[in-house]
Amino acid sequence: MFKRLREHIDSIMARDPAARSRLEVVLCYPGFHAVIFHRLAHECWRLGLRLLARFVSHVGRVLTGIEIHPGAEIGRRLFIDHGMGLVIGETGVVGDDVTLYHGVTLGGTASERVKRHPTLESGVIVGAGAKILGPITVGAGARVGSNAVVLKDVPPGATVVGVPAREVARERARPSEFCAYGSAGDLPDPVARAMDSLCADLGTVRARVAELEGLLAALRDQVEASDQAATLAAARAAEAKGYDFANKGEIR
Repeated sequence: MFKRLREHIDSIMARDPAARSRLEVVLCYPGFHAVIFHRLAHECWRLGLRLLARFVSHVGRVLTGIEIHPGAEIGRRLFIDHGMGLVIGETGVVGDDVTLYHGVTLGGTASERVKRHPTLESGVIVGAGAKILGPITVGAGARVGSNAVVLKDVPPGATVVGVPAREVARERARPSEFCAYGSAGDLPDPVARAMDSLCADLGTVRARVAELEGLLAALRDQVEASDQAATLAAARAAEAKGYDFANKGEIR
């Protein structure tokens, strides 16, 4: 037990440069306190003491501002940074070495007593304010950007952002590599990428329109030249038959 507590404290210090000592983590980190309360509540829940489990969970929520249902399964070395407003539902599953920031919601989308909350595999990082809804799976080493709304499975090693969340990058899952708030500075902007694609398509369309206009102008010149030649030929033929254009068609 104490070995796991030390392991948990060390993992927090490794991921938070603001942590200056183990004692500071123990006394001043609500995320650490919330996990301790959850361990107690979950054990009561597992033993069938459901009311007591909910009460312990409620006390932890009041003291930390973090709500973790006692039925949720939490792995080792969970780091909840800041934590205020974080919610993990009853059937939620959180793997090892996961990092969650304040305002994160692991919410359910069903009213039946079934698996209705997300599963986060090992090494997942979820940025502040992100909402992960439904019985979906976020793969190992994936990153969820701040304020994203995730409604479908996220592949391992992928980075998703936006509402609804869309994949913007993917790499091999590296749980040991920490990325604060789940967003690296070099992430591509999906909106900018879409605009660049539209601009490129627009340039192609303009070039094609210009090409068609040139072909149409050449065809118009050919038709006009053909009409002029036909008119001239008709006039010559009429003159050869004695038609007098000057005297309004009188035969000479």
